[in-house]
Amino acid sequence: MPVLGLRGRLMAIGVLGLTVGLALGGVVLLGALGFVLQRTVDTEAFRTADAVALLAAEDALPDPLPVAGGQVRVQVVDAQGRIRAASIDADRLVPMVRPERLDHDRRQRLEVPAERVGLAGPVRVVAVPVGTAADPLTVLVARSMADVRHSTHVVRAILLVAFPLLVAVLAAVAWRVVGATLRPVEALRRGAEEITGRAGAGRLPVPASADEIHRLAVTLNGMLDRLESARIRQRAFVSDAAHELRSPLTNIRTELEVAERLADRTDWTAVTANLLADTDRLSRLVDDLLLLARLDETPPSRGVGPVELGALLAEVAARYPSPPVRVESPAGPLWTTGNGEELRRVLANLVDNAVRHADSAVVLATEATSTAGPTSTAGPAGPAVGPGVGAYHLVTVTDDGPGIPVADRERVFDRFTRLDDGRARDDGGAGLGLAIVRELVRRAGGSIALTDGPEPRGLRVRLLLPAVAATEDSRGPHPNGP
Repeated sequence: MPVLGLRGRLMAIGVLGLTVGLALGGVVLLGALGFVLQRTVDTEAFRTADAVALLAAEDALPDPLPVAGGQVRVQVVDAQGRIRAASIDADRLVPMVRPERLDHDRRQRLEVPAERVGLAGPVRVVAVPVGTAADPLTVLVARSMADVRHSTHVVRAILLVAFPLLVAVLAAVAWRVVGATLRPVEALRRGAEEITGRAGAGRLPVPASADEIHRLAVTLNGMLDRLESARIRQRAFVSDAAHELRSPLTNIRTELEVAERLADRTDWTAVTANLLADTDRLSRLVDDLLLLARLDETPPSRGVGPVELGALLAEVAARYPSPPVRVESPAGPLWTTGNGEELRRVLANLVDNAVRHADSAVVLATEATSTAGPTSTAGPAGPAVGPGVGAYHLVTVTDDGPGIPVADRERVFDRFTRLDDGRARDDGGAGLGLAIVRELVRRAGGSIALTDGPEPRGLRVRLLLPAVAATEDSRGPHPNGP
């Protein structure tokens, strides 16, 4: 079976099942036919015996007994086995059934040797008691079962000839039907082979029938579309990463080549400062790429616990001068769940962006809310389901800078995305900060959105993080966090 194809396996299983089914059906048919014919013979024999019994009861038995047909023998015997009357072809000296086998109190069905009766075997004998207690008699009627056996043999021969022919015909029909059924599968295989051969985008043929193969083709086409999108994103990611890595490497090489040509006239202090700046930028870029790769592959499983948002905002803001960064402290502790280091990274990236573009002020605030976040936020790995309706804490980072146009507020979360007015690599990053923020927020079960600030100019970043109640172990400033 393993060496056969799918079509061959289906045919082998079908033919085997059909053969077994027909064989069982033939056995049942022959058994039922034999039973019915035997019951018919018994019924006819008992009818004849009952008629003779009526004559015996009236003491009007003729001699010989009138019997229709040459395959029937009738005898009337007493308790001692003597024959009182018999049909014209029946033996008048030897009873068809030995006296010790007869029961004069009930009707019987017996099998006797053919030579004892003088009929073609096998022979069926029925016995009907008659007479009185003082003179019990038994009417014996024998009928040949040769016709029954002949009919059974004829039917068996027909089945043995017809069933193999029927199996062969049905197998041929099934071979064509299975082939037609599997034709769309072969078309899918050829389509997949063509797509693999040309190593490009393509779609598999979808059969018109609304069946399992149609649904399989639709599912496979959806998978191919997702793979193609992932391939395009991967190619763009590798291209952008190579471009971003090439810039600091080119700067470092240029600085070193210029310093080598100038020799003794080189200002090594300035060269060292420039090299350190480019190396630091290169290190940050590599760290961000490694972090994004790790976030794409690993689930949020370690270091998850309650984090107090007010203390976290205060610690992040303490790294920046005031002004421009200030914190609006909440009225009481607000606890969320997540990885403290990851949440700190989220706020640090957001504050870095806000400070870079703010004119004079950056405000960090948090408050409790029951508003649900967006149901989905597109990401590199596909749609990310956000929190549903429930209790959340709202964290906002607001600046008074130029803001971001509405049309670009979703695009800035893509990797290596910088807006036209922030393309300077020395001032801006590699375009990975907001992509990292979105991934970390998704891991915490929250959502992020960009809105207009309260001033005519400015941008407000809104984070919705799940709210949790403080436990006895989370009374400190920010357990499992900063």
